[in-house]
Amino acid sequence: MATEQFSAVEVIRAKRDGGELSNEMIDWTIDAYTRGAIAEEQMSALNMAIYFQGMNRNEISRWTTAMINSGERMDFSALTDPSGKKLATTDKHSTGGVGDKITLPLAPLVASFGVAVPQLSGRGLGHTGGTLDKLEAIPGWKADLSNEALFSQLSNVGAVICAAGTGLAPADKKLYALRDVTATVEAIPLIASSIMSKKIAEGTGTLVLDVKVGSGAFMKDEAMARELAETMVNLGTDASVNTVALLTNMETPLGLTAGNAIEVEESVEVLAGGGPEDVVELTVALATEMLAGAGIKDADVPGALKNGKAMDIWRKMIAAQGGDPDAKLPVAKESHTVVAPAEGVLIKLDAMDIGLAAWTLGAGRARKEDSVQAGAGVRMHVKPGALVRRGEPIATLLTDTPAKMERAIELVQRAIRIGSADDRPDTRLILDRIAAK
Repeated sequence: MATEQFSAVEVIRAKRDGGELSNEMIDWTIDAYTRGAIAEEQMSALNMAIYFQGMNRNEISRWTTAMINSGERMDFSALTDPSGKKLATTDKHSTGGVGDKITLPLAPLVASFGVAVPQLSGRGLGHTGGTLDKLEAIPGWKADLSNEALFSQLSNVGAVICAAGTGLAPADKKLYALRDVTATVEAIPLIASSIMSKKIAEGTGTLVLDVKVGSGAFMKDEAMARELAETMVNLGTDASVNTVALLTNMETPLGLTAGNAIEVEESVEVLAGGGPEDVVELTVALATEMLAGAGIKDADVPGALKNGKAMDIWRKMIAAQGGDPDAKLPVAKESHTVVAPAEGVLIKLDAMDIGLAAWTLGAGRARKEDSVQAGAGVRMHVKPGALVRRGEPIATLLTDTPAKMERAIELVQRAIRIGSADDRPDTRLILDRIAAK
């Protein structure tokens, strides 16, 4: 048996006592854990030490690099369009929220300006929706692509939304599962390195982060969300990826839908030049940042939604992955409308409760292996700040399973708060822009 460079106990003790882990220690730790030389209980102890003691910028950067080096890297440096013109690449990552369908209109919108968008996405878990679940509501659409198919679609269409391959940062998959069962998910160095190891391994030239804060977000506290955003921007910058972040509000669901098929429907409305104002605002803001990072300044982003350019890319993108962009989307068998209990101003429509209601109705999953209902979800009729009358519809609940309805109704009723005009909420969507320091 080969002699190990370090011992797990040595590394745990160093971090437990507030020390800085050396580059060599970090490289060995990630490699040893990936190949099984560090036991689960030992890595659990190290995760907890990191949770309490933190990591400095160099440690987080090296930890992220070690996770990237545990697997393959994608390289788009030779990517060209069919004419042979070199294509810049840009990507976006959201930390997750309720009604967050932004990737769907965003990818084709950015691609309509001649910038390639390799958007490797995931599935929903708990109250936050998953981009792949939403797109799988489109008849025939397939999430899994080979690397060859991904490169071909990027070259010919300009945008890909698909599942990430298992070869990207395999150390992260193992670490994520462990963090989930050891109450260390919230450790910012571990969150940041988990997200950024996969994004950097993707090989994109520019990355825009949508870091959400509020009741429906992973980060409820703005100070912690800001710290996470700054940490991830630094990690991208250290890896020579042009990275910026927008801090965005997730107290209220994005748009007027939370589900799968109904979010696709709303995304198509945006691509057709309509859709809810907040979805359009965030889509345009993120697209502008992505394009600027790729060297395209002063782009008429709203114009590309109005003139159909983005819709053309959407249709090609869906068809390239086996989907029918003209097919009717699944519709839930059962519905129930929750109405306003009183007259006044809707001052709160809590994102977490709406997300939990959509999950309860069947739009989400409790375990990764669970299936989802394509037609389930919550369709909202008003947004906070609106004047409502008693008995006016606030939200319609959709499901194929009547037994799920009662609990979902309770959650939506709990999400609603009605007050006076003096209580009108702050409905700002974009709270700040964070760039490298």
